[in-house]
Amino acid sequence: MKKSINIWSFPGDLPLAEKMRMAKDAGFAGIELEMADEGPVSLTSTEADLRAVADMAAEAGLAVSSLATGLFWGNCGTSDNPATRAKAREIAEKMIAAAPLLGTDAILLIPGAVDVFFMPDSEVIPYDVAYDRALELVKSLAPSAEKHQVHIGVENVWNKLFMSPLELAGFIDAAGSPWIGSYFDVGNVVKFGYPEQWIRILGKRIKRVHFKDYRIDAGFPQGFVDLLAGDVNWPEVMKAFREVGYDGWVAPEMIPPYKHCTQQIIYNSSAAVDAILGL
Repeated sequence: MKKSINIWSFPGDLPLAEKMRMAKDAGFAGIELEMADEGPVSLTSTEADLRAVADMAAEAGLAVSSLATGLFWGNCGTSDNPATRAKAREIAEKMIAAAPLLGTDAILLIPGAVDVFFMPDSEVIPYDVAYDRALELVKSLAPSAEKHQVHIGVENVWNKLFMSPLELAGFIDAAGSPWIGSYFDVGNVVKFGYPEQWIRILGKRIKRVHFKDYRIDAGFPQGFVDLLAGDVNWPEVMKAFREVGYDGWVAPEMIPPYKHCTQQIIYNSSAAVDAILGL
């Protein structure tokens, strides 16, 4: 497997070039970038802007492993508001077009939600309606994904959608495109099931992986802890990955950060990933 790290793992006030330098120094081969409202990779970035970021990564000795965004939380693809759903699709289309300019062939997609647990005023969408709208969204994105040769990884996240691996596998299959797959987050399923079972059921549908750990009895968000400090059965997880033949990028997404010596989480996570990959 190839070792990357998610951009949100770094202190937010660091310049992107410094985050890249630190990632390389810590032993990572790649970095997962974020599309934001503003900044080096944003909704308004030009081709030249994006190529400059790709060059920055190359100069740091890193590959761009994938492209994520937090913008889907405020622009939900399953909203009752058609304009909000259209905005979600616009964001996804921009990510798909940006990915090859950054040098990657994968984006992370949150196609919608029944609700957003950390936004108390968010809409509550009926489950069946949310599912159908999410499927409509990914189907509409498939032609762009094929055109740009970019995999869309649907993440299992706390959005009250895709509560089982069978459902997520069926959703991906219903999308009807080889460019629609799973961005599997190991830690996000520990509260609800067993990551190793999800891996075996999703199998070849998995396009990218987030490494996180979770301590079940701690609650959210304190339950997300350092890799190897939670309840993930990492030996079984790695056994499952080997069984399904996954050998792509894995990226720690370390949220929340340390209160002190915040940069140390990058180095600790790198060492933990090395240990996990050696299981």
